[in-house]
Amino acid sequence: MAHVYILECGDGSYYVGSTRNLDHRLQQHAVGKGAKYTSRRLPVRLAWAQETASIAEAYAWEKKIQGWSRAKREALMRDDWDEIQRLSKRRAGAAR
Repeated sequence: MAHVYILECGDGSYYVGSTRNLDHRLQQHAVGKGAKYTSRRLPVRLAWAQETASIAEAYAWEKKIQGWSRAKREALMRDDWDEIQRLSKRRAGAAR
C-alpha cells in the first residue's frame, strides 16, 4: 500500500508527493523535514490523498500530477473528473 498526495502550503502553492506511510510523511512535512520545497512554505495541510496498490503506482501518479496545471489539480481535489477531462482537452488543443 502507498499513497499519492497533495499538500497546500502556507503560501497557497501545492506540493505533490508519494509515500509508503502517509501519516509519517505528513509529520515530516509539518516539522519542516519532508522536502526543501515544503520546509520553506510552512504550515502545510493535506489537501488530497489517494491510496494506490504500490509505491511505483503512487510515484507514477505523482509525476503525472506534477505536470498538471493548478486548475487541473484543484479539479482532482474536488473529484471533478469532467473538469479534468475538459482541461486535458483544452491543453492538448493548445499544444497543436
